[in-house]
Amino acid sequence: MPSDRLLSVLTCPLCPTALRHTDGALRCAGRHTFDIARHGYVSLLTGHRRAPSADSPDMVRSRAAFLGAGHYDPLARTLAALATELAPPDATVLDAGAGTGHYLAAVLDALPEALGLGLDSSVPALRAAARAHARAEAAGWDVWQPWPVRTGCADLVLNVFAPRNGPEFHRVLGPDGALLVVTPTARHLRELRAATGLLAVDPGKEDRLRRTLAAHFRHERAEPLEYAMSLTAGEVAALVTMSPAARHVDAAQLRGRVERLDAPVRVTASFVASVYRPRRPVPPARRPG
Repeated sequence: MPSDRLLSVLTCPLCPTALRHTDGALRCAGRHTFDIARHGYVSLLTGHRRAPSADSPDMVRSRAAFLGAGHYDPLARTLAALATELAPPDATVLDAGAGTGHYLAAVLDALPEALGLGLDSSVPALRAAARAHARAEAAGWDVWQPWPVRTGCADLVLNVFAPRNGPEFHRVLGPDGALLVVTPTARHLRELRAATGLLAVDPGKEDRLRRTLAAHFRHERAEPLEYAMSLTAGEVAALVTMSPAARHVDAAQLRGRVERLDAPVRVTASFVASVYRPRRPVPPARRPG
């Protein structure tokens, strides 16, 4: 059941007014109704807003298995440590493109009184995110669209391997808030690209990210993280299946490629966690008296 704090954050996506919890659904004064699924998440998506790039059930299962094995735990710990520097213990944390809620849960563990809200368009991902943490809520939404979230309500916005909506990041953050973005480097998973069909990472991705966000944010600092993983053939298959490459590689073809690998495979994990602060409008100059 959505908490009072969550209801203080969400707004109706059709007429931006407050929502209230009534009879297993959220409703606004305009009588728009959004069902709370039995898995615990609320879907705020209407039929014409569904995102075509939402993760499939296979992608979500693979991600849950891979993350559950701990391979990206160093990244989760990095995000948790940064969160304690950037946000108060009772923060409101929004995760844009939350997936299974894995990283949101790590941040909430580090902030003992914080509330987390994960936004994602994938129903299988939302089912996992809704139970990722006792203080995490999940809502179905396309993060490319204007968010059904109050202006200035968030202390921290997470964006981990997900679409980046700079104007909405800026709108929902409070004046002292922070945006924490994780992107892969050009070295990330480089050993698997030719063998499995993984897409290459653009070496200019980080610079392009800064330019994209520059109108609304100033870049404060970047925390690089790189380490080696030792993966079984099954873990390699899960890693590829949970990535966007899954939409471009046939499952049978992937199995054949993975079977030809000499497992265990040494694979590089390489990320950058970037901290951004919102720019505030410059007040107009005073006219001479």
